[in-house]
Amino acid sequence: MMSRKFVLGTLLAVVGAACGDDSGSGGSNATGSTTSTSSGSGNTSSSTTGQATSGSTTSGGQGGMGGSYEGVDPIAGIEPVALVQGGFSFTEGTVWLPALGVLRFSDIPESRIHELDPSSDTISVWREPSANTNGNGLAPNGDIFMCEHSGRRVSRSPAAGAPAPTTVADAYMGMSFNSPNDVIVRSDGQAYLTDPTYGLMGQQEIPWQGVYRVDTSGEVHLVGDEYGQPNGIALSPDETKLYVSDSQDGGLYSYDVATDGSTGARTLLIDADPSDGMAVDDAGNLYLTTGAGVEVYRDDGTPWGTIPVPEQPANCTFGGADRKTLFITARTGLYRVVLNVPGLP
Repeated sequence: MMSRKFVLGTLLAVVGAACGDDSGSGGSNATGSTTSTSSGSGNTSSSTTGQATSGSTTSGGQGGMGGSYEGVDPIAGIEPVALVQGGFSFTEGTVWLPALGVLRFSDIPESRIHELDPSSDTISVWREPSANTNGNGLAPNGDIFMCEHSGRRVSRSPAAGAPAPTTVADAYMGMSFNSPNDVIVRSDGQAYLTDPTYGLMGQQEIPWQGVYRVDTSGEVHLVGDEYGQPNGIALSPDETKLYVSDSQDGGLYSYDVATDGSTGARTLLIDADPSDGMAVDDAGNLYLTTGAGVEVYRDDGTPWGTIPVPEQPANCTFGGADRKTLFITARTGLYRVVLNVPGLP
């Protein structure tokens, strides 16, 4: 294994002599080129399939800043978290689909994506098998993006109707992704994803656990490789900051995001215990799923407090007609709580 990594690192160093990564500084392991075009087959080529799609925001996207909520305590006086339904194996990947008025979430071991209709509180199966999908994301045109563990790719499908997944990205520099975990899609269609080794099926080809950007042409850019296990990922409401959690080494990190989607250097925003998925509200507050519950922070990293959850949460997202309901996946259950500030789906 060590000799394979050495060969890969040497190859990347040679290729990287003429290229730079999004941050312009390279990572702890990657010293090579940081762009690659995914062909949808695990090989690098000049053509792409299932690439991220540009376009103006319709029913999807990230929404705008909610300036009237600045300084409002998002969790003051809220009711306790309520169980929507239990009995799942391991829930993850919450995403609200505004055009349909439904929530989708994953049950990873069962290889299913479920759908909650809040008008009746009925839950059905939307995709099975789901290639052990973990995180899900919302595209500007309303499509759903899916992080497939066993598929080792990020796929997308129209949200309405039967699932029809196509590949967004599955490789970096010809090396298959590890096990894509979570994804966030910018309002111009560019996607950012985390790629730890949780759920990895097969041999690890990329010698690090990284964060990537897939631009609207399908090119895959390395954002950072300095993580133990990168996990949750989110954008600020104005899309000028990218947030990434490390569920092995801890900490919440931020990157400046340029208008073209490229990212600057990584900085530590919150020196926190390891966390999983996250959400962001219109005021820029951050919601981190941890062993303590859902920890809530201002965008400068100072804490508001913690939302207790009966089971350890793994992810959360905002939804509902007014976008004030925080849906939380926590081990065997799906939970919800109404907050004081609306948030991003």
